[in-house]
Order: sequence, then C-alpha cells, then structure tokens
Amino acid sequence: MAVGYRDYYDALGVSRNASTDEIRAAYRRLAREHHPDVNKEPEAGDRFKEISEAYEVLRDEDKRKAYDRFGENWKAGQDVSSGFGGGAPGGGGAGGAGTAGGPFGGGQGFEGFSGFSTGGGAAEGDFSDFFESLFGGGRASSRAGGRRRRGADQDGFSLRGGDQEATIDLTVEEAYQGGTRHFQLSDGRDYEVTIPPGVREGQRIRLAGEGGPGVGGGPSGDLFLRVHLLPHPRFRLLGRDVEVDLPVAPWEAALGATVPVGLLDGGTARVKVKGGSSSGTRLRLRGEGWPDGRGQRGDLYAVVKVMVPKKLSKRERALYKELADVSDFDPRATA
Repeated sequence: MAVGYRDYYDALGVSRNASTDEIRAAYRRLAREHHPDVNKEPEAGDRFKEISEAYEVLRDEDKRKAYDRFGENWKAGQDVSSGFGGGAPGGGGAGGAGTAGGPFGGGQGFEGFSGFSTGGGAAEGDFSDFFESLFGGGRASSRAGGRRRRGADQDGFSLRGGDQEATIDLTVEEAYQGGTRHFQLSDGRDYEVTIPPGVREGQRIRLAGEGGPGVGGGPSGDLFLRVHLLPHPRFRLLGRDVEVDLPVAPWEAALGATVPVGLLDGGTARVKVKGGSSSGTRLRLRGEGWPDGRGQRGDLYAVVKVMVPKKLSKRERALYKELADVSDFDPRATA
C-alpha cells in the first residue's frame, strides 16, 4: 500500500528549520517505535514507511532544498534518476516511485526485515542500496559484489530483533524433575531445551538470541517457551503443594490402616490413615511437594477417597448386611 503525501517535517515531528542532527534523532526515535518487528499495531508498517520516506528526503541537502521550494511536487525540481529511479515526476516510471509513494510507493519491494513485506516489483538492487543507506546493510545488495555496508558507519542506526514466543507442553513428571528436552518449532527450528526442575504452568524458558533477527547489526531477539503442563491422572498442583487421591477400603477408613501413596519422583511412601477417616480427609507429607528452584519443596497432601467394591461375594454381602443390622450410624445425620 503506497503511503499518501504528508508534510515530511510533520511526519518526523520537527520544525522546518530543524538541523540535520535533530532530524536524525527524531527519525531514530520514531523508527524504533514503529518498526514492524517491534510494534504490532496494524498501522505500524505504514507509519514506518512514512517516516522513512520523510527522513530519506530531509537528510539530503539537495532533496531538502527541492522539497522546501516545491513541497509535494519537489521531485519536479530535481533529476529524479539520482534519487529514486527513473520516471516522470508524480509517475511510477521503470524502477522509480510515484510522488505519492516516495521511496516506498509505486510497488517497491520491502523485504529486508524479518516477517515484513509490502510486496512489489522494483529492482532488488535499487531497494537494497536504499535499505543500506537507512539501516546499515539490513541485507546485501545483489549488485554490491562484496561491497562493504555503508549505513551503519554513516548513521549508526541499529535495532534489536523482536522477541518470539512459543508453547512447550510438559508432563508433570518432566516439569518436576527437569532435564533436557528436544523441542521443535513449526518452522523447522529445533532445540535441546534445558527444563529447570519445578517449572510451573505459564512460566517462560528463555532461549537467548533465538528470536527475530536484528536490523543494522543489532542483536537478535530472544525466544521464550511458555510452559503448559499436561493434565495428570493423579497429581494436582496447588502452587508449591501437590494433591493426590489416596484410595482406601471401607474397613481401612473405619478401623485405621497404614497404606502406600505414590510420590512425584516415582517412589512411594506409607501414610497412616486414622480410624474413622472419611473421604476428603487430607494427610500431609512434608517436603514431598513441588520444588521452588531454591532447594525448597512444598508439601504433598494425600486425600482419602473411600472406595466400595463394585461386586460382593456372598460372604461379603452377608457381613455388610450384618453390619447394617447392628450399626446405628447415620452418615446423613453427621454430614
């Protein structure tokens, strides 16, 4: 989409008598703010092209004089082939941009930035030279033949690449124990990721320098892997504490018993169920919960769950019947 005409001084937010240094400073500030790798607003790309067009004209003494004299039709006062390619003023001649489009109008390709393109048909070398003059060689010109980049030495402009984020699915055991995990992005990039022990839902693992590429020699951004814990059939995380159901038989709950309970590390512990325990009773195992990364662990709570056999033998049925006849216990009266 071509950028419509707007006063170049207004686009950069400077006065008409601003110095070259003031123009350069305004451009750097606005370019960092509106660069599409940083600013994800829908209009950021058009705004970035607008301020880049304004800067390309106002930084050049001859172009600025022509602009100050002729305004929107400034190209009519100079040889356009020396700046933006051939073609009549206001037109879109071969390799050139129309007046309304400036350096990005008339369908010029803007493909030097990662993840951002306006499409178009200008010669690649023409735009590469323009890109280099702005950003210090964001990509090499096809005509350069090994020519050294110029922009970074000329203006010193550079921009850090954008951060990226992806989701990594972990089992409860993987997150609890930590370790190394192979992870592949949808674009084919793959990594051996170090999982810190005790990482929790929503936390991010940072892979430094694996995000979007920088501009003008700037550093790459970071890649963040946001942790998603897969549901577990037994364990439930409550902050640093963990719950697990503890199935017990009716007679164990009534009479009391010592029963095994599974732990997060795959081992078992034995807990004492007091006589008269009902479903929902919580038994605490200190220090068997979730690690916090500093050597401390939360607690594990075994939650009593009284289980009744689905099928009874004749003897069991008789005993339950006898118990029902002799007991005056009413569970609804104590609920």
